Amino acid sequence: MKYYIISGEASGDMHGANLIKSLAAEDPQAEFRCWGGDLMQAAGATVVKHYKDLAFMGFAEVAMHLGTILANFRFCRKDMDAYQPDIVILIDYPGFNMPMARYAHKQGYKVFYYIAPQVWAWRTGRIKKLKKYTDAVYTLMPFERRFYEAYQAEALYEGNPLVDSILAYRPDEDFIAKFKAEADARGDERKLVVILPGSRKQEIKRIFPMMLEVASRQPQFRYVVAGTRNLPDAMYREYLAAYPDIELVYGHTYDLFTMAWAGLVKSGTSTLEAALFGVPEVVCYRTSPVTYAIGRLFVNKQVRFISLVNLIMDRLVVVELLQQDFTVQRLEAEFLKIASNTAEREKQLLDYAELRKVMGDGGTSGRVAVSIISIFKRITDRRD
Repeated sequence: MKYYIISGEASGDMHGANLIKSLAAEDPQAEFRCWGGDLMQAAGATVVKHYKDLAFMGFAEVAMHLGTILANFRFCRKDMDAYQPDIVILIDYPGFNMPMARYAHKQGYKVFYYIAPQVWAWRTGRIKKLKKYTDAVYTLMPFERRFYEAYQAEALYEGNPLVDSILAYRPDEDFIAKFKAEADARGDERKLVVILPGSRKQEIKRIFPMMLEVASRQPQFRYVVAGTRNLPDAMYREYLAAYPDIELVYGHTYDLFTMAWAGLVKSGTSTLEAALFGVPEVVCYRTSPVTYAIGRLFVNKQVRFISLVNLIMDRLVVVELLQQDFTVQRLEAEFLKIASNTAEREKQLLDYAELRKVMGDGGTSGRVAVSIISIFKRITDRRD
């Protein structure tokens, strides 16, 4: 069968790559055409648009790039129709993928939404559109299903695909040995703190400087920034120029997690990754005042947290510093609590152990692949 997969972010590229491998194992004749990244390409897909060219975030930036976004919609529709897929799979990225779900459905393609929009947080009305325009929806967390049930809609939960990625990880022993040897050669016995400032330009601008300032105030730790290649190296270097002791590493985030004592982490997938690796962390986020103010109008008032760790556990496990609460002083104070041998650090580690039990033992990509193919066959058999 022919699959057309659309992902617009780094995390979607990772989950998409794992799903491609699982689909190929179930369907040896599978062909894949994708919007994604290097991982999906390495998994065997033809990538027609790279996610690094699609990452527009916030109301203001979307408005500024509206022409490019509309051009992407036109290209996607034309490219999809030229390819004539049997199955369209949409991965997260709802601002783009929700309209594409409608279009693909109207064209008669079978549509599957993998890692569904966070309707529990905001824009709950999207459930009606998902029910109308998709053949199956897969959620990231088990509690999401009840939101669909309230709208007489069905959502499937086959586990969280992030667990698959972590289970598939194999340490780069050469990198780790070299990393440790460099510290030994300097006589540097400081504990490692990993900094994850985000993967978008706006996040680097608004979040990274305060993380670096906190690091400069606590030099008893060794700090390494886990960089992403979809941002220019010069962007990181511009901020790091004033902090020559802070290192920048690309492509080894999981290797750094295996060695890290603590982390300063931008809200997003990385917060859950750090937790599953057992890295105590402080979660940070800041966007423009306009974007934040507009967003608050739409966010479900019952949602108490922003980080995936806290959402899954339904309680405060990791401290979240957002908007005006995200200051150098607050970040430093909370960081010291989890970077020192304190009760707060110990409790976070105990909560992480419980989180791992809740998350399960992996296999999500394989189960979703089987489900997609099974549902597709059932639909087509019934139609015949």
